[in-house]
Amino acid sequence: MLSKTSQTIALCSFANFINSADRVIMPIAIVPMTDEYRWDLHGQGWVLSSFAVGYMSSQVIGGSGAKKYGGKTILTIAVLLWSFSTFLVPFFAHSINALIMSRVLLGLGEGLGLPTIFHIFSHAIPSEERSRAFAYLVAFGSIGQTMASVICPHLSWQWMFYLFGSLGVLWVILWTIVYKEVRGPFEEEFVEPPKVNNTNVSWSAFLCHWPLWSTYIAHFSMNWSNYIIMQWLPTYMTRSLGADQSHIMFTAVPYLMNSVVGMVAGHYADSLITRHKWTILSVRRLMTSIGLLGPGLFILFFSAVNNLPLAVIFVSISLGLSACNSSGHLSNHAEIAPNHAGITFAISNTLATIPGILCGPLTAELVMQSHGRWFPVFIIAAGVNFVGAIIYLSQSAASQIL
Repeated sequence: MLSKTSQTIALCSFANFINSADRVIMPIAIVPMTDEYRWDLHGQGWVLSSFAVGYMSSQVIGGSGAKKYGGKTILTIAVLLWSFSTFLVPFFAHSINALIMSRVLLGLGEGLGLPTIFHIFSHAIPSEERSRAFAYLVAFGSIGQTMASVICPHLSWQWMFYLFGSLGVLWVILWTIVYKEVRGPFEEEFVEPPKVNNTNVSWSAFLCHWPLWSTYIAHFSMNWSNYIIMQWLPTYMTRSLGADQSHIMFTAVPYLMNSVVGMVAGHYADSLITRHKWTILSVRRLMTSIGLLGPGLFILFFSAVNNLPLAVIFVSISLGLSACNSSGHLSNHAEIAPNHAGITFAISNTLATIPGILCGPLTAELVMQSHGRWFPVFIIAAGVNFVGAIIYLSQSAASQIL
C-alpha cells in the first residue's frame, strides 16, 4: 500500500502524463491534417501556438483558485476541460478557426493543471522528498509525450484525439475516489508548516524579488528550446532530415530520455541534501546549470548534423539534460514561497509560455526568411538557455521570501 505522499505524487504525476500526451498529439497529427486540409506553414504555426494563448491565460487562475477552493476541485475541473477539448478536436478540424479555438480551450484547461499541482505539492510533500516529487511529475509528463509519440503514428489522426481525451475522464474518476484533501480554516493543511505564514501578500510582491525572477527567467529559458522541440521536431525531421511516417516514432526517444534522466536526477538531488549534506541552494543551482547549459550546447550539435540517427541522439541528450531543471528551479518555488507556490509557479509558467506563443509563427518566419535553413532558430534557443543559466546562478535563493 502506498503512503499518502506517494499516492499524491503518483496521482498528480499521472495527471501530468495525460496533460503532456494531449499536448504533443497536435504536432504529430498536424502532418496528415495538413495533407488533408491544405494549410500553409503560417496556418500550421497558428494552430500549434494557439494552445499557448489559452495556457498562458489560466496560469494565475489555477494558482489562486487552488488556494481559495482547494487543489482537488481545481485539478478535477482542469483535467475535464483539457480532456473534452482533446476528444472534440476531430469535430472542429474542418474549420481552422474552430480548431484554433479548441486549442485555446485545451490550453486553458492545461494551464490550470500545473499551478494546482505545485500548490498541492507545497502543502503535501516534505522538503526532503520534493526533488523526487517534482522529478516524477516532470518525468511522467515526458513518458506521456513518449507514449503519444509511439502510439499516435499508428493511428488515424482522429483516433489520436479520441484515445487520449478518454484517458482524462478515467483519471478524474480515480482522483475523486482516491485523493483525500485535508483542509484547515482557510486552505489545505501543510505537512511541513512554513516558518512564516504570511497569507496576505500584495501582487506586487511576486514581482519585486530577484530570487523569484531568477526562477521565472530560468523557466522561460528552459521552455524556449523545449517548445521548439515539442512543436517542430516532427516537421523538422520530415521536411529537413528526410524522415518518413515510420520514422516519426523516433520523436519519442527525446521524451524517454527526459523521463529517465529526470527521475535519476530527482533521487540524486535528494540524496545530495539528505546524505551528503549539500545545501538546498547548491543543489538547485547545480541542477539548473546542467538543465540549461547542457541542452543549449546539444541543440547546437543537433542543428549542425544532417544525419537522422545522429540528430535524434543529440536532441535526445538535449531534452534529457533539460529534465534536471525539475530538481532545480522548478523545485525552488516551494522553498522561497511555500505559502504561495501555486501562484509563483503560475506567474513563472505564464511568462514561460510566451515562447510557446512565439515559437510557432517566429520559427516559421525565420525558416522562410532563411530560405529553409533552421540554424537561426536553434542558435537563438541556445543563447536564451545560456543567459537563463547565468541569471539563475547569480540571483537564486533557497530561503523563504514570501
